[in-house]
Amino acid sequence: MERRVAFVTGASRGIGRASAIALAEHGFDVVVTARTVREGEAADGRPVPGSIETTAAEVEGRGRRALPIRLDLLDTASLRSAVIETLERWGHIDVLLNNAIYVGPANMQHVQDLELAEVRRLFEANVLAQLDLTQQVLPGMLARRSGLVIDVVSGAALQDPPAPADRGGWGFAYAASKAALLRLAGVLAVEHAGSGVRFVNLEPGFVMTEAMKLNDPDGALQKYAVAAPMSVPASVVAWLATDPAAAKYDGKLVLAQRLCLELGLQPDWRS
Repeated sequence: MERRVAFVTGASRGIGRASAIALAEHGFDVVVTARTVREGEAADGRPVPGSIETTAAEVEGRGRRALPIRLDLLDTASLRSAVIETLERWGHIDVLLNNAIYVGPANMQHVQDLELAEVRRLFEANVLAQLDLTQQVLPGMLARRSGLVIDVVSGAALQDPPAPADRGGWGFAYAASKAALLRLAGVLAVEHAGSGVRFVNLEPGFVMTEAMKLNDPDGALQKYAVAAPMSVPASVVAWLATDPAAAKYDGKLVLAQRLCLELGLQPDWRS
């Protein structure tokens, strides 16, 4: 029986790491990609735990193959070489999880303080990189008449912040980049209807990842919502990739926390 392969971006930590592990537990070999190769490195200059080496070891600890590859959303060559290496070594990609984001100064800045160069970098990393990866992976999926592309979006793309960025809200640039990415899955689902390939937007809800802690050191966001564990969106990713019932979400937006509770994939964390 042919092995199933998942390609996960931002897999050194956070939702990407949790999803890579969940996919391994559901029988996938996992391409583990991110900028941080080994523990102790900090891709953006701030100390934070996690690395692709550590995640790869967790995948292999669950009896699956792991292929750790350094990938930088702002380095087009790294995006393309990661896909090429995967296809050369493992032959195909069944699931692409576009999870990684660029954490730059524009993410949490007020509009008046934004520098256009930083906004461009954010859009290059949070929209164009995902488009590039999808364009590379899609031909193989279409040829096989099977595949799943999941774009991790954000509630910030769907609603106004409850407060300014420095008091529990978020910045325009980050929200706008996620809103742009949000349009991709629906367009692809229309363009490739009946192809056997599915495209889904996943909104994870409020999850206290390592990056979120860096952006919200004082816990201002937690005044507005209860943070779900990273295993919640990860369990929904694995369900979307394995359960035939998930086909109905092609081209749709999936609210991970709501669906997780409806399906009973994780214990209720809200208490």
